[in-house]
Amino acid sequence: MTKVQTCLALALCVAASARATERSRSAQQNRSSFEVTMVARTITVINYEHRGGSTQIGFQGSPIMANGKGSGKVESKQGRIQISADFQKLSPPQLFGPEYLTFVLWAITPEGKSNNLGEILLDGDKSKISVTTSLQTFGLIVTAEPYFAVSTPSNAVVLENVVVPGTVGTIEQASAKYQSLDKGIYNYDFSAANSTYSKSKSKTPLELDEARNAIEIAKAAKAEQYAPDALGRAQTSLSQAENLFASKGDRRRVIQAARDAVQNAADARTRAIKREYDEKVAQEQAAAAAAEAAAKAEAAASERAKQQAEIQRLQAERDAAQQAQARAEAEAAQHAAQLQSQQDQQRAEQERQKALQAEAAAEQAEKEKEQLRAQLLEQFNRILPTTDTPRGLKVNMADVLFDFGRYDLKPLAREALAKMSGIVIAHPGLKLAVEGYTDSIGSDTFNLTLSQNRADTVRAYLVNQGLDPNTITSTGYGKSNPVASNDTAEGRQQNRRVEIIISGEVIGEKLGAPAMP
Repeated sequence: MTKVQTCLALALCVAASARATERSRSAQQNRSSFEVTMVARTITVINYEHRGGSTQIGFQGSPIMANGKGSGKVESKQGRIQISADFQKLSPPQLFGPEYLTFVLWAITPEGKSNNLGEILLDGDKSKISVTTSLQTFGLIVTAEPYFAVSTPSNAVVLENVVVPGTVGTIEQASAKYQSLDKGIYNYDFSAANSTYSKSKSKTPLELDEARNAIEIAKAAKAEQYAPDALGRAQTSLSQAENLFASKGDRRRVIQAARDAVQNAADARTRAIKREYDEKVAQEQAAAAAAEAAAKAEAAASERAKQQAEIQRLQAERDAAQQAQARAEAEAAQHAAQLQSQQDQQRAEQERQKALQAEAAAEQAEKEKEQLRAQLLEQFNRILPTTDTPRGLKVNMADVLFDFGRYDLKPLAREALAKMSGIVIAHPGLKLAVEGYTDSIGSDTFNLTLSQNRADTVRAYLVNQGLDPNTITSTGYGKSNPVASNDTAEGRQQNRRVEIIISGEVIGEKLGAPAMP
């Protein structure tokens, strides 16, 4: 592997007057930059060759955090790059403004694309992080941010990667620019926000402060007006986190709910900014269309006045009057035909736009279902083994969660079902089918009764946790539908189980019949 050291020079900021000219040319071309400002910076970009082993890099503080420093190890593996870094002498992010609560590590490509690699959590003035990326050529920066789920870096850059004697790689030179957000983009009324959220004597988790911050930033971006649904989801998750924290609930659930709130608030802010921008563009286009229509109407009125004057003059001249009248009628007919044609074209375009909007809405709905399905799969897997099946999300409760030959729930089973209930309650529209199974030992009647009793016990516990009984069914299938051979003890243990099939339109699946052998 060869070493060639150089720097990636980022392009100068585009002037405001130039941006305004470009916007007037084509509003569509500028929708990708309506909320960002191009900045000029110099970073070092390294090509970590595929499966080229590991190399050392350094981090040095920017002018706004000159004492900051760090070291890192970058290892190229099959299909990914592993990055491990240690940072020291980091000042609190609030130093740059009360809206900044955390730090984020970014990878910057030679083309100027920024990738959020993960949140850097402080331990005093130190921190560690270990992340992976599919990129191969990139530079690394650390920025102060209001919360972890940001998609564009702020211009509060505190650390940048540097080449050290142990750095091995191809260091490429290129000219590019990347996008960052001005500091003022995250401002909001901090005094009002502080009065909104009650303070606890317990130490508030950083994730909860980030969630509060994210929601206030989204509100400042007019999310209540332009993205109420996404903001509502964020506020619901925040309320859940606040209540759990106030009641000294499970800290992991507090953090999970807070992180959900941050992600939904970030989505609400992005949507609100774009929709406000789209609304402004639409208003400008409507005003331009109205002005154009008024000009056309004025021109048409002027033309009609000239025609009338000509007709009156020709009427005084008997021989030319009839010819002038015929000509005027023909011109009027042509004008009417043109107007009718224009109206037909406008109606056709409106119908086409409606169809495109309906298609986009349908695609978005399906995407949201897929995202929720993946999210629930991850959450349920943290509690009990869960798989994604054509029937829905299948949660498997092993036989060890019941006393042998009985249907009483053990403490671990009740704890797992309680956690699962909290997730289900947070997502209305889910349906649960509780299905009990046994091995082949014993009579058909005994096995069918035991499997039904276990399924009924699980359903009763879920209902007791607050789930709607109309959304839960319980069925015992006895020794039918084995998942393993009943000829071995291990196979019989796998067959003694209770499965909970979670489905519903909100995750894109309807509940079907159980798979039979």
